[in-house]
Amino acid sequence: MTRAAVSCAVTTLDSIKRSLVGLRMPRALEVLDATIRRIEQGEIDGISALDEILTEELTLRENRRVKTALLVARLTTIKTLAGFDFAFQPSLDRERILALAELTFIDRAEVVHLLGPPGTGKSHLATALAVEAVKAGRSVVFSTLADLIASLAKAERDGSLRERIRYLCRAALLVVDEIGYLPVIPGGGNLFFQLVNARYERGAMILTSNRGFAEWGEVFGDPVVATALLDRLLHHAVVIQIEGASYRLRQHADLVPEHVRSKAVIIPPPAPKRRGRPPRKALSDHAAG
Repeated sequence: MTRAAVSCAVTTLDSIKRSLVGLRMPRALEVLDATIRRIEQGEIDGISALDEILTEELTLRENRRVKTALLVARLTTIKTLAGFDFAFQPSLDRERILALAELTFIDRAEVVHLLGPPGTGKSHLATALAVEAVKAGRSVVFSTLADLIASLAKAERDGSLRERIRYLCRAALLVVDEIGYLPVIPGGGNLFFQLVNARYERGAMILTSNRGFAEWGEVFGDPVVATALLDRLLHHAVVIQIEGASYRLRQHADLVPEHVRSKAVIIPPPAPKRRGRPPRKALSDHAAG
């Protein structure tokens, strides 16, 4: 190559780098020199080089998108289906969970219930499905029931409850974890009902609970509100029962009392028939509480 040709190539390369900077393609700029050397050594042709550079840049952008979306969804702890030990929970239908990972339940605005004793993997599966949804470009909000109701109660005090519910309804998938673990604050069941009612047949949900549906009256401190909740949450529902020992306690099972190790099977009752909205007066009475 003549000196003039070398000079022209350098000038062209500098121009490409300036263009990559202007286009905000940092990863493409980072791998450019190494890719040029591979072309010069005959390892790849120009078309393959261009494909590799663009793939590198696209991968970086996708990773950034997913990372940002996970933060927005409040998924601070990342779990995956690949990391779930299905062998430890033989009662769980692996194929059924993988079918949920295809996310068609989101398109159908269904509610997925994951029920089982503590430590059986409910939160892991809920988080993993939420991560799959984020990767697929679906908007997700993840919260424990206690935190969710606390945010709704604060919005009610601030006079912004409608806006808060509207925000939570924009997410394609709402995950509510740990139903039944902590007592619900007075009036919290009614606030949660308002959210569920707003999302009914409009947005998908994943709920995890260590309590059977028959106990929800106790969980929410109000049988009327619990019935109204279940009326909507079981209408278009997928109920997955996990019967097994705690995954977290598996290495120390000999130290755990027998009554704790026993399997606390949660059997969901049949889904109630759809009867429309609960009586207006009953809900307004509980909203005041």
